[in-house]
Order: sequence, then structure tokens, then C-alpha cells
Amino acid sequence: MWIFLVTNLLLLMFVCYYFSSAVSSPLYSSSCRLQREFHLNGMHEAGDVVLGGLFRMHFFSTYPDLSFTSEPQQPTCYGFDVTGFRQAKTMAFAIDEINRNSNLLPNVTLGYSLYDNCVQLEIAFHASLSLVSGQEEQVVLRETCVGNPPVLGIVGDSSSTRSIAISTALGLYRVPMVSYFATCSCLSDRQKFPSFFRTIPSDAFQVRAMIQILKHFGWTWTGLLISDNDYGFHAARIFQSDLGPSGGGCLAYTEILPKGDNPAELKRIVDMMKKSTARVVIVFAQERNMIDLMEEVVRQNVTGLQWIASEAWTETTVFQTPRLMPYLGGTLGIAIRRGEIPGLRDFLLQTHPDLHHNNSYGDSMVNQFWEYTFQCRFAPPPAGWVEAGGALCTGQEDLENVETEALDISNLRPEYNVYKAVYALAYALDDMLRCEPGRGPFSGHSCGNLHKLEPWQIVYYLEKVNFTTSFGDQVLFDENGDVLPIYDILNWQWLPDGRTKVQTVGDVKKSAFKGEELTLDEDKIFWNFESKEPPWSVCSESCPPGTRMARKKGEPECCFDCIPCSEGKISNKTDSTECTSCPEDFWSSPQRDHCVPKKTEFLSYHDPLGIFLTATSLLGTFICAVVLGIFIYHRRTPIVRANNSELSFQLLLSLKLCFLCSLLFIGRPKPWTCQLRHAAFGISFVLCVSCILVKTMVVLAVFKASKPGGEASLKWFGVLQQRGTVLVLTSVQAVICTAWLLSASPMPHKNTKYHNDKIVYECVVGSTIGFAVLLGYIGLLAILSFLLAFLARNLPDSFNEAKLITFSMLIFCAVWVAFVPAYISSPGKYADAVEVFAILASSFGLLVALFGPKCYIILLRPERNTKKAIMGRDAVS
Repeated sequence: MWIFLVTNLLLLMFVCYYFSSAVSSPLYSSSCRLQREFHLNGMHEAGDVVLGGLFRMHFFSTYPDLSFTSEPQQPTCYGFDVTGFRQAKTMAFAIDEINRNSNLLPNVTLGYSLYDNCVQLEIAFHASLSLVSGQEEQVVLRETCVGNPPVLGIVGDSSSTRSIAISTALGLYRVPMVSYFATCSCLSDRQKFPSFFRTIPSDAFQVRAMIQILKHFGWTWTGLLISDNDYGFHAARIFQSDLGPSGGGCLAYTEILPKGDNPAELKRIVDMMKKSTARVVIVFAQERNMIDLMEEVVRQNVTGLQWIASEAWTETTVFQTPRLMPYLGGTLGIAIRRGEIPGLRDFLLQTHPDLHHNNSYGDSMVNQFWEYTFQCRFAPPPAGWVEAGGALCTGQEDLENVETEALDISNLRPEYNVYKAVYALAYALDDMLRCEPGRGPFSGHSCGNLHKLEPWQIVYYLEKVNFTTSFGDQVLFDENGDVLPIYDILNWQWLPDGRTKVQTVGDVKKSAFKGEELTLDEDKIFWNFESKEPPWSVCSESCPPGTRMARKKGEPECCFDCIPCSEGKISNKTDSTECTSCPEDFWSSPQRDHCVPKKTEFLSYHDPLGIFLTATSLLGTFICAVVLGIFIYHRRTPIVRANNSELSFQLLLSLKLCFLCSLLFIGRPKPWTCQLRHAAFGISFVLCVSCILVKTMVVLAVFKASKPGGEASLKWFGVLQQRGTVLVLTSVQAVICTAWLLSASPMPHKNTKYHNDKIVYECVVGSTIGFAVLLGYIGLLAILSFLLAFLARNLPDSFNEAKLITFSMLIFCAVWVAFVPAYISSPGKYADAVEVFAILASSFGLLVALFGPKCYIILLRPERNTKKAIMGRDAVS
């Protein structure tokens, strides 16, 4: 916030300065006079169109009083910065290269005016205003403002803080500013900075690049240290908003590195780093913040950390020493894209001092570079330059014979951004000059031209610029003025011989079509751990498939417990936030990591119970067939002919059907088996019980006919009447079954209520009333047969079949009375088993009770198979 306050203050002074010029002149003055001149270190070259530049060419400065009422004072800068000078010369080289290029801006000569910001906001602000307003003492105003502005645009500044202040002012007049080193994401705000562009990615992308590295290695638990300025604060804000949802990680702690000397605060921060379980530490700060921090890290001997460096200190050589590499070795850093600029070194070698204008501020920077490089001095030294002493400079010294960092072009990173910034402005101007009259983008389809050039026109074309450098990198700006981002990833390697090497191990970039891409060559990465493998930095271990994450109360979302999925639910991914239910016909595996088909349960022919019941059913059928064969073979014997042998044959056939119908209850239920099983069961048993009822009635009729006057009773129980009675009684059951099947037919049903992990296939009866009527009708006939047989049990025949019928009906009724509660309480396949058991038990009861004694006589006591024996001793033959 203080940056904006300073900016407003400077703007206010700037307005007051020009306002004072207007007041001192007549109301309709045709000219305005420069009230104050700022003498700044710089380099200049004339041209048809001039580009401005702001560079850090000194580390320190003393600056004058900002008041315009005070006597003019000039800033004093000292501590020459060779890298800043090389960046300025790179801009000069790019302009020289463009001027020699016949395809780019033909017939237009570019010039430059480059100033030293001395790492001070006030000096940089004064320099930018000098660039856009010019240094002419008096400007004559014309009715038509024809001509070029003092500068077409400004390349700079290197600091986010200074860029915010300068761009706020320049944005009022839409003067384009292309920064090569300002990374604050706040500068992407087009409402506040409408004419700001940059060839370095914003901190927002730098943060996303770091998050991609964290995701690549699975580091979800990290610490964050930031500097006490906009650079750190904006980065922390982006980390806190983006790391959780997109990065899948959390910050174990966020600490602000103190400014200046504050040992107590540094000790507290390092103590917390030691106690934290986070093994990865991200430092988004400048070099000066790290120096004090590392002193405390060394003092407490904090090792075993994986450091991730922001671009502000990732290439700083002051940390790459034998004393600090045991702690910082293996550091992964985000670095500005390294580029190659052919011809730059030759251009730098052509640098020579200006011996004729040594006292001028115009090209004093070259002279100061010369003095710094050869440790000599020009006499007298230029104002604003602190004399270094030494021999006098001749200007004939040879740069090739001296070791200087200015000639080191092996690692061109900020310089490459400067190079791209100059070319971006040049391509924008070139595109404007190639505009065809009448087809332009401005009012009335007009085009811009050199005779009436407006800065905002260059802003328009900068937004649409798109070119590729000789190094192969595409340069274009998005809607926020941010360049298509790309960063190199560096690794600090501690070699066995004690030397340090900074190795490029990958890059992260955003392309127009593929989005953000991370490329890493892990084989090249040096890990400063005994295992020589990347560390593991998580708050909680990943939850394996079959579990879900449950956040620990009061802790970040990366700290969680792994809860096993409940039955019927699964998670088939690592770190699932919830378990998903399996489909209806599936169930969770024992590991809860995938769904498996539910086990199916029904009375099968393959399980032991089904095999037993099938065998019993077939046994009963076989016995019925044997008995039937015996009766057919002995059909002329008295015991077979007694009580109507035809009814006996019908009864045996019906019992055989009863045994066979039980097979319909075994096997997987199907629509036709569900419909047929109860109908076949009901009709078979009614047929059986009807035969028994008619047999009982025949016994009573025969006994009654044996008495005087009872002969007439037999005419109602002849063979036809017996057949008709059986048919009618069976037809009633057939009608009941038909009505039941038509109204609410039994159908197969998948029942999951009994067991969650099983599907029980069963036949639902459809209509409970229909099933009850079917059973009730069988029960009615059985009870009626039992009562009639009970009444006839004491008849005088030696072989009275009524006793056998009474006993058989007693067994039958007992079985089916016990069946009802057993059936209701039996789940799944056991309900079918109970019903089959009742069918077989009652069928065997009838078979044994009715035909057992007869077979015994036929096979074992043939002497009793006579009419006399059957009718009794007193009977008449």
C-alpha cells in the first residue's frame, strides 16, 4: 500500500511542477518552460524514434530533497553494477541490430535514451518523467501537435515496486512500458496499469510453476518464507489461494522474513522450521533476506531440508559456497529463461569511453564502467560519481585483456528479456507503419504514422504483437500484458571436488495451445540427502484405495486420517475424499477397492441341500413307479381290486406328480418356473386328496350298502361318479390357479434385504390371497377326508382302508400345519427348501400310509391277499 501512497505523492508533485509553469506564463502562452532539470547518469543515441530505458547501474545512492522549492540538487550514485550495465548495453545492441535489419523498420532509425535508477524509487520516477517529457528547456506549443513524443516507450523497470509507481503515472497518458524483470502479479491489473507489458512471467505463473514441481514430486506439505514487500506478499496470497484446490497441497507455515537485523525473529522462524514436519521450504524473497536467514540456519545446523528458490535469488552466487552448500545443496530454483544473443559479445567489446564529453551526464555511464573495469579514473570525474582513485584512464585500454563480468554472455537471462522487450516495441511500430491507409484500426479506419505518433497507438499494436526470437521462443502478450511465460528450472549441485554447479534440469512453460507444461530431467537432479532420492514431505500419508480421507479437526486439509470404506462402498483411487456406493447388483471387495458381483443365492441343484431334495424327490417318484408297477402286475388280486383299483392307480399317479412338482422349486427362479411351481403343486395335491376323499366316501357307501335297504347308496358311487367327483374337485383348484396367475402372477425377484452382499433369487407369490386360497382349498379337502375316514375307522372289515386314510391324513395335516410358520420365518432359499420338504414329507406320508401295508401283503404275505382274508372270517365268499 505504501507504494501507491508514494506514487500519488510523486504524481502530485509532478502536476504541481507543471502547474507552476502554467501560472508563471500568460494565460494563453504559446510555450511552456521546464522549471527544473534532473541530471541523471545515462547513455543516449539519437534516432528518428527514441526508446527509453531504466536500468540498475549502481547499487547505492543518496538522493536530493524532493521539494521543488529547494535549490536543485542531483542524486549521487555509487557501487557500480556491471550486470545492470550489461543489460543496458543489450538494449543498445538490440536497437543497433534492428537498425541494421532491412526487413524490420526499414527507413526508420531507432535511438535510445537509457537512465540509471540507482535502485531508488524517487530517482527512477524522475528518470521516467524526464524520458516522457523531454529535457528541452522550452517547448513551443502549436495548434496541431505534430511530431514524435520524446520516447516511444520505456523498457523497464527491473523492480516491481518501481514499475508500479512509474506505470501508474505513464498509464494516464498510455505511454507503453515493457518491463524485463518486474514480476509482481498485481501489475497484471489492466484497470490500474493499462499500458504496462512485460517480457518476464508474473509471480502468479512462478507460483504455479512451483506448484507443478510440488505436484510432480508429491510434496503436499511445505513451508513458505516470504520477503516483507509486495514481491513476497503477492506470492503468499497466490500460494494460499492456488496451492490447495489446484496443487493438492498445504502450507505448514508462512513466515515473513524480517527487514534488517532481527536475530530474535530469525531464531523463532528457524526454530519453527526445525520443529515442522515439512521437509520442503519455499523461499520467495530477495538475496538480502536470505543472507541473514542462512546465518541462523548455519548456527542451528538445520539440515535435511529441500529448498525451492524464487527467481530473485536462485542464481545468487553468494550462497554457493563450501560453507552453505551442505545446507543449500540440491536446491531447486525457478530462473528466468536463458537465451542466446549472437553478436552481443562483439558489440560489448566495441564499448569505448567518450573522452570529449567526460563531464557530461549524457554518456557518463560508459566512462564509469571503464573506470570500474580498469580501476582508473578520468580527470576530473563526472558529477555524481564517487572517485575510485587509481591511475588516469587513457581510453586506449583493451577490454579483451581484462576479466570482466560484463563480457560473460554464458548465462543471459535478464538480458534476454531486455532483448525481447526492445524487439516487441520495434515489431509494434513496424506493424503500425505497415498499416494500409483506409484499412487501419483507428477512427475512420485511419493509420498511425511517424509525423503524428501517439503512444497509445503503440499500446494497441503491442497487444497484438507476435514474433519468434532467433533462439526459438515465441513472444506475444495476453490481455493483461503478460508475455507467454517460460521459466528454466535450476538445480544447485555440489560436486565431489567441492565445486558448485548450477545445472538446468528442466523448464515450465505455457504455450498457446497446450497450456502449462512441466519438463524435468530427473536424472540430472542432485539430491542433498543420503538416499540420493527426492525427500518425502507430507502431513499425512496418502490414503490407499479402499479408504477415504477424513480431515483432522482444526488442522489443514492435508492433515487427515484414512477411514476404511464401509461395506458396499469403495474407493479405487489414492486419496479419495469419499467412498462411492457399488451398483445394485455389486458389492465391495474385501479390500474395498473395487466392486464385485454380489453372490447369488437360490436353491440350486449344485449345493448339498438342493442335491438332497432332488434325490429325495426322484426317490419318491421311483417308489411311486415301483408301487404302480406292483399294483399293475397284481391288478387281479383282491387287495388291489378292493376299493376301486382305478382310484389307487390315479392316486399313485398324482403322488408321482407331487414328487415331481417339487423339482420346480429347485434351480434359479424363472418366470415360467415361478408360475408353474405353485400351480403344479396345488393341482397335484388336490388330485391326490380328491382321490383319497372319494376312496373314503366309497368305503362308507359300501358299508352302508351291506345293510338291509342300503343297496341304493351304491348307485351314487359308481365308477363314473368317482371319476367325475375327482375331476370336479380338481377343476376347482385349476380355476383358482388360473385366476391367481391372471390377476397377480408369481414372478422372480432379486431380494437384497436378507444379506447386503448377496442377491437372493426367489419367487414372490404375487397375490398372498391367491396363495392362501390355494392352500386353503387343499386343507379343506384334507380335513374333509380326515373326518370321513375317522368316522369309518371302526368298520368291521379285516382290512379297513379307512384306518390307513385316517392315519395318512393326520400326517398330511400335521406337515402342512407346521409348514406355515416355518415357511414365513425362513429366508431366501430356505423358504423354498421348507416348501419342498413339506411336499416330499406329505407325499411320502401318503405313499407309505396308504400303500405300504398293501405292498407288504402283496410281496411278503401273499396268503392274506385273498377275498376271505380281506372281508373277514365271517364273510360270505
